[in-house]
Amino acid sequence: MDVADVMTARAELVTVSLPGTREDALSYLQEQDFSSVAVVKEEDGNEAFRGLVTRESLISRPDEDQLAILAEERPTIASDATIEDLARLMFEEGIRRVPVVDDALVGIVTVTDVIQAMADGDVDGEAPVGDLVREGIHTLYQGAPLPVAERQLAHAGVPYGVVLDDDADMCGVLTEVDILGVARIVEGETETGESVANQDDEWMWEGIKTVGSRYMPTRNVEIPAEPVSDFMSADVITLTRTKTAQEAAQRMVSADIEQIPLVSGGKLSGIVRDVDLLEALQ
Repeated sequence: MDVADVMTARAELVTVSLPGTREDALSYLQEQDFSSVAVVKEEDGNEAFRGLVTRESLISRPDEDQLAILAEERPTIASDATIEDLARLMFEEGIRRVPVVDDALVGIVTVTDVIQAMADGDVDGEAPVGDLVREGIHTLYQGAPLPVAERQLAHAGVPYGVVLDDDADMCGVLTEVDILGVARIVEGETETGESVANQDDEWMWEGIKTVGSRYMPTRNVEIPAEPVSDFMSADVITLTRTKTAQEAAQRMVSADIEQIPLVSGGKLSGIVRDVDLLEALQ
């Protein structure tokens, strides 16, 4: 199976063109739940790929207006490359989204596309998940206030926390999506707390608060102070270490999740994330 078989084709992509401004990228990112947008330029009648504008680049360079400067060079892949080549690139570079470039931009491919192919049996997924497990597991205490848990996720640079009860047993999973779902906009306050970038008369996407590895489109963000147990997912999908990468991929796709705790003898023994499954294709 090739990249062309799983990618989102150019005809379905929204791009921004050079010359342009940061507002061109912002208007797209405001409307779409994506972390980046591809930048292209017309050259001699052809559309040349010129990089990606990411949320991170917009945050770190709030005073830069030119797309040409904001666009970052990122690894690309050809449409006739194999899924195994793609998985290797994503795993080695630590990236979730890769532009597909032949003579021009022809599509975008993501980790989710690879996981779907594995779930469907289109690529090898026979490796046991126990061979792909992460050595470290990020845990949270069920009684911790949600703002404390949010900071823990942010500082750890992970999008999830396995929640432990008073007996140190797993009782749930909290993700940054759970936090994003209950955070609310607070208007009219002078203190912006952890907010990043300045804000003028009206809040917009650039008034940002870091939540885990994502960014909240708001001027001020208030996170409820109730305990983690009020917001976690208590009905946790788990696997044993002998299950295959394909079975893990199928669970991830059906439940729309990015990580699955592994258990042994009823006890937490590891965690496997969607990016870990890429190693099965190495």
